[in-house]
Amino acid sequence: MEKSAHTISVLIALIIVLQGVARTVGEPRSQIVKTECDQQREHNQTLFVPNFINVMGRIGNQMRTSLNGTAVVGTGPDSNYGLAQCYGDLTSQDCVICYSEARTVLPSCFPNNGGRIYLDGCFMRVQNYSFYHEYTGPNDTYVCGNTTRKNTLFQDTVKQAVLNAVTDATRSSDYFARVPLLTASRNESVYVLAQCWRTLSPSACRACLENASETITKCIPWSEGRVLNTGCFMRYSDTDFFNPIPAASNSSNKGKIIAIVVSVVSALVVLTVALIVVLYIRKHRYIQKKRKGSYDVKKLSKMLNDSSLNFKYLTVEKATGNWDESNKLGQGGFGTVYKGVLQDGREIAVKRLYFNNKFRAADFYNEVNMISSVEHKNLVRLLGCSCSGPESILVYEYLPNMSLDRYIFDATKGKALNWEKRFEIIIGTAEGLVYLHENTRCRIIHRDIKASNILLDLRFRAKIADFGLARSFQDDKSHISTAIAGTLGYMAPEYLAHGQLTEKADVYSFGVLILEVVTGMENNKSKTTEYTDSLVAIAWNHFQQNKVEEIFDPNLMMHIYPNINYQKEAIKVVQVGLLCTQEAPDLRPSMSTVLKMLAKDDEPLPLPANPPFIDEKTMELNNIPQKSQHYSYSDSSSSVATVDNSHFFPR
Repeated sequence: MEKSAHTISVLIALIIVLQGVARTVGEPRSQIVKTECDQQREHNQTLFVPNFINVMGRIGNQMRTSLNGTAVVGTGPDSNYGLAQCYGDLTSQDCVICYSEARTVLPSCFPNNGGRIYLDGCFMRVQNYSFYHEYTGPNDTYVCGNTTRKNTLFQDTVKQAVLNAVTDATRSSDYFARVPLLTASRNESVYVLAQCWRTLSPSACRACLENASETITKCIPWSEGRVLNTGCFMRYSDTDFFNPIPAASNSSNKGKIIAIVVSVVSALVVLTVALIVVLYIRKHRYIQKKRKGSYDVKKLSKMLNDSSLNFKYLTVEKATGNWDESNKLGQGGFGTVYKGVLQDGREIAVKRLYFNNKFRAADFYNEVNMISSVEHKNLVRLLGCSCSGPESILVYEYLPNMSLDRYIFDATKGKALNWEKRFEIIIGTAEGLVYLHENTRCRIIHRDIKASNILLDLRFRAKIADFGLARSFQDDKSHISTAIAGTLGYMAPEYLAHGQLTEKADVYSFGVLILEVVTGMENNKSKTTEYTDSLVAIAWNHFQQNKVEEIFDPNLMMHIYPNINYQKEAIKVVQVGLLCTQEAPDLRPSMSTVLKMLAKDDEPLPLPANPPFIDEKTMELNNIPQKSQHYSYSDSSSSVATVDNSHFFPR
């Protein structure tokens, strides 16, 4: 008993000693203080989204080498001006982590054309105009941590520390200051941090901080306050939230003394910790057993590192030429895809995810686990991944013919796909979906079937890609209730309206896809000005009038022998597409039934019922209330539409 009491006394003494030693490990302070989205909507989604993504990528590259970055992409109302700034006491690594959190959340402002996000360690703003010299504005605000009411001495000290911070920051080349100040009673301290954005002039920085110093007093007498201005950030607290800034020693003797003290303290810490660990294991082993299930992520990480799926970050980085722009294949809201060549000559496609794996570990491992658990000739094969570097990375097989949309929606390239090849692509995609939906190990709903997610190998065989939105589906459930994500024009109406997800959502998307393959027209868009309705509506009207051949892709040259022999097969595909896009999900066939319909030549097909969006009494795609529209990004550059009737946090 005396030994235990002695051990505890030593531990307490060590804690006191260690608290007096300067901290050497910083924090990214990535807690979100406030996100503000503009009210004006973007001008042109097709231009705005790629510009927005490019801005985030360019700023991210700058943040790796400095604590701030700016970027401008595009012109006119579709341009994107971006700025990100980490506060001066963050290390480069912590800055990257904080910025990763900011750029994960800020896209939730889409489809509005701008927004800003304040975190305790960094700031980010994106607009469609140049705002770099703005320092105050109508959205400036303050946030008080009104948990503890402080006395007059503390209040006076806050005011003095804030004034000192304004002076120090305006004199600093990086516009940063932090001021710790003892109260008159010397039993408590005030901690103040001030940071202007580096794009401001010295006079603008001073004006911003002086405004902030007046605003922040509104939080007095509370123990904490923050000012979120257009051009600067200020915070005070009764708790030391500063990160350490190493200071050079002016005395070698002082350095020796510190080294000796640290060595002695470290030795005592090791001994004490060893004793505590032994006692803890002996007395609390049953707690560890109860917590056994809480380390799944760590186990998955270890399994990943020990398995053949693991790629070293440096290996992948070298394979892509250090992320050379010439190797970029495409990009989306969650990452950029690069072509790479491994040392053994194998070509790979590398998806470089935007989010830092420290914040999305469970989701990342679960996604890898799901993708790696399925293997089929019509699914893009996952070769491996990496989570050991600053970003999470997925490595796929490289398919040289890229995606289907590059062919069927292009007047020139479309000639490379005759009807026989297109029909093989339709069959291959159907077989891949049958496998996903009916796999005995793990039934999967893709949620984003479209032409840009169908990749083509050297022989133009289809492979389904992009499982970023995929969801596993249990046998004992009739549907999944989930935040709605996907691409407008390809989402089933019941999923769009109620968020209830079944395999029939993929069936609907597949129906739209095969109509696109036959006609060469993109749903809700047309290669000509002849049609203004959606492709589903166009196909339905022509089917009703027995004029389906009028909407065949001209590149198929169906009117010329021998292609005229394929007209009957193409008409059947259109009919199957309309069966897949019927408004009622119960009327849509399963994918295995769809595959049989396509494969059998002589079997009569049922007549399709009305597709959605035809009858004025049904839900109109283009008339969804604005207040219920939110947008997020999937891994494909075209997957930008996400609609939710409730609060939704983007992937």
